[in-house]
Amino acid sequence: MNRTSSISRIICASASLVACAVAGAQVPTKAPAPGPVKPAAIPPFQEATLPNGLRMLLVESKRQPVLTLAVVVPAGDAFDPAGKEGLATMLADVLTKGAGKRSADQVSSDIEGVGGSIFAGAGVDFLSLRASVLAENAPLAFELMADAVARPTFAAKEVELSRTQALSGLQLEESQPSALASRFFAAQLFGAHPYGKRPTPSTVRSLTVDDLKAFQKERLVPHGALLVVAGDIPFGRARTLAQRYFGSWKGAAPANVTRAQPPVRTKTDILLVHRPGSVQSNITVGNLTYAPDSPSYYALTVADRVLGGGSDGRLFKTLREQKSWTYGAYSSAGRNHDIGTFEATAEVRNAVTDSALTELLRLERSMGVTAVGSEELDAAKGGLVGRLPLQLETAQGVAEQVARYTMLGLPKDFIRTLRPRLAAISAEQVQQAAKAYMRADQSLVVVVGDGAQIYEKLAKIAPTRIVNAQGDAMSPSDLTPKVTTLPVDLTKLAERADSFAVLVQGNPMGFQTTSLKKTAAGYSYRNAMVIGPIMQQTVETTFGNDLAPQATKADGKMQGQNVAVDVTYANGRAKGTGVSPSATGMKTVTIDTTVAPGVLDDNMVSALVPGLRWAPNARFSVNAFDASEGTMKQLTMSVSGTESVTVPAGTFPVYRVDLAGQAQPMTFFVTTAAPYRIVKMLMVGTPVEFVLVK
Repeated sequence: MNRTSSISRIICASASLVACAVAGAQVPTKAPAPGPVKPAAIPPFQEATLPNGLRMLLVESKRQPVLTLAVVVPAGDAFDPAGKEGLATMLADVLTKGAGKRSADQVSSDIEGVGGSIFAGAGVDFLSLRASVLAENAPLAFELMADAVARPTFAAKEVELSRTQALSGLQLEESQPSALASRFFAAQLFGAHPYGKRPTPSTVRSLTVDDLKAFQKERLVPHGALLVVAGDIPFGRARTLAQRYFGSWKGAAPANVTRAQPPVRTKTDILLVHRPGSVQSNITVGNLTYAPDSPSYYALTVADRVLGGGSDGRLFKTLREQKSWTYGAYSSAGRNHDIGTFEATAEVRNAVTDSALTELLRLERSMGVTAVGSEELDAAKGGLVGRLPLQLETAQGVAEQVARYTMLGLPKDFIRTLRPRLAAISAEQVQQAAKAYMRADQSLVVVVGDGAQIYEKLAKIAPTRIVNAQGDAMSPSDLTPKVTTLPVDLTKLAERADSFAVLVQGNPMGFQTTSLKKTAAGYSYRNAMVIGPIMQQTVETTFGNDLAPQATKADGKMQGQNVAVDVTYANGRAKGTGVSPSATGMKTVTIDTTVAPGVLDDNMVSALVPGLRWAPNARFSVNAFDASEGTMKQLTMSVSGTESVTVPAGTFPVYRVDLAGQAQPMTFFVTTAAPYRIVKMLMVGTPVEFVLVK
């Protein structure tokens, strides 16, 4: 017998034995039961208090040669003095933009030179700083953090840059329904409590370097502050470095602050924020919950996950997948130092706003009436339990979690025991928490949308109040636009020509020329614009001495696509066509609609600026027709301050004017002295600006 055949027989015999063993064995028919959920694998904390009162926690881990420092101080937005809202946020913004002996550029260069990062930000309760580096660069991280919190330089250039960015962000909010909803929801939910405060353009403009210095001296002190060190560093070395760099940080403990109590809600009511022209409605529904140490936290966290914690939540499955009313609907349970919140949100089409709100409230209500099924409960708890280890994988994640929960006054074992406590929540506990805190029949509802389209249906659900985007009260009759006529002095409309440079992030990218000419029938206003390869367009609008529009014609390209407008106004109607970009590509609109007396073509607005009576706090509103889309807009021009602006054409004292009511909010600057002239324009939320050249 040859060797090859012997090996073959051995292999075959072995295979037969294996097959017989498999056939005779018991094959499992279901997955084994899951084992008990283990506590989070986080090292024990080591703690010290420096002589100056600064509390330090070390979470040592040698898994990676990295280190994160976090300094947390009770100096968040809720501590802003009245009339100085935005102060804590601006302070956080400039703390790392120059501190100790380093300028902003030097701070960035030093931390980035070792592959690290440094950041500061303000939340509602706390102001936080964070630095991450390789463990070998620990001294640099301690030094930069200590300088930032104790020795910021408040360079005037950095303060003004922060102010400009904050103002731009506030203006952009007016064009974002979700931001408006958040602002109004907080104000209504918390009332006079500081959690309801938000910055405004006037409060941000009022902030000074002295305000920043005073707030930093009063609130950024070691007493009550926490330093968390997480990563590859022994306790002795961490304490030595903390004392070396933070030891000179001084300051008396700030006085306790007495705060107003939030209002108690006994029934559901709706605040409608009227946003003319919105094709969607942003819905926010919510309530106050509990203090951060409440044992109800665990059950409500699971209930929130079931209702709207993700794409597997009831809100998402019902409002999006079943009803196709929205792209997404979610809920969240917030945990704050004084009192927490629960809220659910969805953005839906106008036509289904009332239906979506009714269904959202029904889903909330059902959570407190019927116990969650075991499969849904297990999935929710599994998602929460499985997520925590990911949040603790890095030194930065550990530092952030430990810092936040320690400052909220929670026990030292909170993070370590969170997973098993969530896993132990029962369906009955979920139901009780939902009933106690979701409270669908005692909810605050904020809806941002076009009141003319949705008010009557909302009013059938619950009592509904109406305000505009600035918070001014409105009546239902105000939702129907009234014809308003701009108070234009025609004697001021002299022929003129202006030339602007278009800048993107300060770099020249094109030009704009405008001209106003007198004609036999009235006026002709021409606007030619080139922005690099993105846009090339010329628009000419004619209007009469009575300011009635006569025609608008435009042609050009937008990102390589042809755009055109050809609309005439006569006998109270606008007729023509418009080709313009949309979310799905270029669209052509056929226009044949009524235009009431007093309505302007929207291209006329800048042409009429010289004829308006400008003054501090001046405000002008007008109904304008967008000839490219065939839609009506209610435009508002509001003077929000005075300042000096330098452009290539010179330096001018100007009124800062906010233009609202169109898709892209703008700010323009008008000279304070006649003949009134626009010398600068900003597209809010973008790096694009127009500056007068001649």
